[in-house]
Order: sequence, then structure tokens, then C-alpha cells
Amino acid sequence: MSAFPPLYILRHGETVWNAAGRLQGRFDSELSETGVAQARRQRAILSACELHGYTAISSPQGRAHATARIALEGLVAPITTDPALSEIGLGDWAGQNRADVMAASGARDGFAVYELAPNGEGFAALHLRCEGFLRRLKGPSVLVTHGITSRMLRLILTGRSRHALREIDGGQGVVFRLRDGQQKRLTLGA
Repeated sequence: MSAFPPLYILRHGETVWNAAGRLQGRFDSELSETGVAQARRQRAILSACELHGYTAISSPQGRAHATARIALEGLVAPITTDPALSEIGLGDWAGQNRADVMAASGARDGFAVYELAPNGEGFAALHLRCEGFLRRLKGPSVLVTHGITSRMLRLILTGRSRHALREIDGGQGVVFRLRDGQQKRLTLGA
């Protein structure tokens, strides 16, 4: 039996900064029109799920909470927030252009940016934060979070090493169901 309750995990919808190629980290940007549509798609997916007895927990960051309000409207209430679901801290690189940071830092890919960020949180600290959060969960929940934080949560839930971060599926407008150490990407009609 899994040590963790059944969960649905959502990443926030696209933001204006996502579309412009800016790194957000702990900074925030509003959902774009595409992001609002992605949150509505998540709601359609969740509408087909049995959510009786589930709680809703969101990152307190605006883009995640806005997504939670749209995706969970009429399905799960209230939506509480927990700072443990915030995005990985990017330190000095928050708000910067992703391509510029990658070129200047020599990062081999976008994931390396999160690990190399001066004064950033780094993957080891994020792993500890996410593991602590999961151990505090009392029951089945819908979690609304961010790209890197979502991946880290799902790595822990599936028993994989944090070094597999690049290998785990992601995306906006997506819902992942995690149960008994297994992950399933849900789509409309599935």
C-alpha cells in the first residue's frame, strides 16, 4: 500500500511570461488567454473524475491559484493554499529571459537553469520541501502547482530519484492522477 493518498496534480496554465520566454520562479504573471483555456480544459478533465472526499490545495502564487479557481469551480471547495507548493526559487534569475540566461550561464538545458540559479533553491532543497509537504497530507487531494514543483512531487510519489526530473512528463492544461505509486496522464474522455 502506498504511503501517500490518491492525488490529482495540475500545473498552472500558460502565463504572459511563459509565452514571452521569461523565467518566473517566485515572481508572478497573469494567465494568458491560452492559460485560461488550459485551466478550463483541466476542469473538463476533472469533471469526469470522482472527487468526493478530496481537498483542494494550491500554491499561493497568483498563476496557480487562478488556475485552481477555474479548474475546480463547482468541483472541490474550498481551495486552501500552501507555500510548499510554490515554484522552485530562481534567485537572481527570476524575471529574466530564459534564452539569455541559458546563453550566459552555459546551461545545457532549461532544467539546468533551475539548478544553477545564483541564490536559487536548487533541486535538493525542492525535493525536501515537496517530500515534507506530501508527508503532511491527510487524505485525497487535488494539488495545483508549477512545472518543476509538479515534476518533483510526481517523482517522489512514483518512487523515482530526483535525478530523473528531466525524464518525467510535464505540460500545461494537463491533469496527472497519482495512486499507489503509479502516475496516469488524464485526457478528455479518459
